[in-house]
Amino acid sequence: MNTQTDVRTSARKFVAPTSREALRLAREALGAEAMVLTNRVVAEGVEIVAMAPDEVEEVRASAPAAQAAAQPMPAPAPAAAPVAAPAAAPASAFMLTPAPAPAPAAAPVAVESVLGELHSMRCMIEEQLAGVVWNDKQRRDPMRGRLLRTLLGAGFSARLSKAMLEHLPTGQSYAQGMAFVRSELIRTLPVHEDEDALLAQGGVYALMGPTGVGKTTTTAKLAARCVMRFGAEKLALVTTDSYRIGAYEQLRIYGQILNVPVYAVKDAADLHLVLQDLRDKHMVLIDTVGMSQRDRAVSDQIAMFCNSQRPVKRLLLLNAASHGDTLNEVVHAYRHGGGNELAGCIFTKVDEATHPGALIDTVIRHRLPVHYVSSGQKVPENLMRADRAQLVDSVFQANSRSALFVPGESDMQDGSAANADASAAQAEAERQRLRYRQLIRAMAHDAQEVAAAAAALANAPLGFEQSRALWRQAADENVGHKAVLEALMTHATSEIATGCDTHLLALSSQVGLKSDEGGDAYQCHGSLLLSDRTGMPLSAPNQWLSTGTARNPADPARRPGVRQVQWLRQQDFGKTVVHVLSRLPAAELMLQWKVQRQQWLARAPGSTAVIDPRTGEYATLTGLDFSFGEEHLVTFKGRPALQAEAQAHITLRTDGGPPGLRCVVTRITDPRSRKVLAQTYALSNVGQEVSVQQLAQWQAWAAEAEPCFRLLRQGLSVIGGLGEAGDPHMMKRLLIAGQVTTTVWRLLQAEGDWAGRTRALLGQLTGRPVRPGRPLSGNVLYAGMGKLFFLLEALDT
Repeated sequence: MNTQTDVRTSARKFVAPTSREALRLAREALGAEAMVLTNRVVAEGVEIVAMAPDEVEEVRASAPAAQAAAQPMPAPAPAAAPVAAPAAAPASAFMLTPAPAPAPAAAPVAVESVLGELHSMRCMIEEQLAGVVWNDKQRRDPMRGRLLRTLLGAGFSARLSKAMLEHLPTGQSYAQGMAFVRSELIRTLPVHEDEDALLAQGGVYALMGPTGVGKTTTTAKLAARCVMRFGAEKLALVTTDSYRIGAYEQLRIYGQILNVPVYAVKDAADLHLVLQDLRDKHMVLIDTVGMSQRDRAVSDQIAMFCNSQRPVKRLLLLNAASHGDTLNEVVHAYRHGGGNELAGCIFTKVDEATHPGALIDTVIRHRLPVHYVSSGQKVPENLMRADRAQLVDSVFQANSRSALFVPGESDMQDGSAANADASAAQAEAERQRLRYRQLIRAMAHDAQEVAAAAAALANAPLGFEQSRALWRQAADENVGHKAVLEALMTHATSEIATGCDTHLLALSSQVGLKSDEGGDAYQCHGSLLLSDRTGMPLSAPNQWLSTGTARNPADPARRPGVRQVQWLRQQDFGKTVVHVLSRLPAAELMLQWKVQRQQWLARAPGSTAVIDPRTGEYATLTGLDFSFGEEHLVTFKGRPALQAEAQAHITLRTDGGPPGLRCVVTRITDPRSRKVLAQTYALSNVGQEVSVQQLAQWQAWAAEAEPCFRLLRQGLSVIGGLGEAGDPHMMKRLLIAGQVTTTVWRLLQAEGDWAGRTRALLGQLTGRPVRPGRPLSGNVLYAGMGKLFFLLEALDT
């Protein structure tokens, strides 16, 4: 009988809300040594298929005979992806699949069961060790646990609370600990402090939020402040609420009291006409219709304001009496608006809140500036400017929350219980690790392949060992991003000394990132250090994050290479640094870098306005005449082509632009038809000691290495995600993902049989079918590299 049929008839299925519960059911039914064959997410939760140990032995014994009798067939499809483990572990999302044997026969099902069990046990070990780590910290510093209870009782999330307490010095008293917590909250709480600037700027503001949050009353309070500041004639009120009975009448009454006109609109066309009529008003306040955060019409309402010809700034009202999960859901629903992000928020019903910490927690995680705080129904007395210290202090007032829902000492474990649980969890983790090693040894053939691939990677100039060492540190909470940064600098210095001749190419670029938990958008500014000899990336020594909402062109976050150049100026790599940019820097930056003696090479469009060096007249780069040098054979898009280079000394047609820049032109032609296939331009201030051919080669290498930055997204997903605001290890994971990216990219470009075999093995580790003659993508290779790191750690253990 076929072995796979045996497995299907003897395996049992278990479904539970969580993977832990499903494993518990399987082990209760089949014994503690039950083997997991597959696990996947289903509508009811998690489904696990498992077998009893004795049945597994029967399958394992019959596998060789069944395999000998089997006809050649394709390798089995990979199992469905398992439930992801906590994001803090670098390899938590890995699921291993065995590399196929040279023959096309199917791999033994027993090996699949081993791999399924490996992953399930990995998840359990990570969960247990996470508890061990926290319990151990409480055992060594009991005050940390007391402070955690205080924060949880005030309404803060466990994630933000633990992130804050990570930095708490040991040996603190409760009063000292609370002072530390207070200072951290005040430091990180985003608040719009300059009301004068806000009112002086004016504009159109839409107050948004769920039903019953207090939008109309808050609109009236804010209107009263505006009238007292600059008079009723400069203010107008608008309502879009045509659903609630008496909504317009309520706002109209407020308008009569304040002597301010009130307008009602029902759709985007009405809004456009009304705002056109009110263009002479200094400030317009819009009271919007209340909608549940789960109502699909929320996106239509946001779109109406985002598409308005007159800019509309959106303020979100947050009910202080709401639960933290509800507040988080509200922000997610109202936050993003296709380029029109929330300008900030207003706290309402603060006088009704019992756990106001949830409000503070929400705005810190989402970095949502607090403009005002509303507490009560009186207009305008009960609207106050947001004050950091007052908001934080109000959270911990004794009468600000109900003791019924605050965990007390009797609700939490005492020190001895925590110690006992920590010891039990540690013992269970050790037992799982021992069993884990036994299962790994059962994969002797696969282990040999993995070890051979690791040896080949270590011997090749890819930076593999450094990347692997950094990968280990990703899960080590005792290693901070500063230690990782120092290790990266040491590695960069070593790689540059052996991999570069006279210059070091610093490729600067940006890539958009999004938090996998909070949904926050970021821009990652990175530097990739390339060899001037081969163009291969040697190191990614630093990365920077900025919020993804900056729109000011003068902001350094929007100008190519600014942060990278500033940082690299302070480093000494022993080589002359040439900053390679994806687009031209501004004229003032060119002058600044000239004074600082910074050398750069930037891609330029053919439409760049210049002064013709021959005639002195205005022209563009495409309009200049160039004398090309001797052609040489290259490969262009997989086909042979001829390339020639030319240069000219030009001056940009800008005020204050630097004179005497080198323009490097690269022309690629078809060898038969002589048709021009491509022509690119680059500008540089690098001196004549570097030939035009070398500059053109550097520019081509930089263009080839640009996709390396996009691999960073895959690296972050494999290593545990970007996390959310307040995560103390966010930057560490970003730095590690950047450096591992260079190793993956160099392997992607490597030539030779060893490189092909290694790439094939990594592809098999991801469960993706390897198609002959079709190269693996960088994302697949990155995922396989992460799984290889995971396997090597298990084998080393």
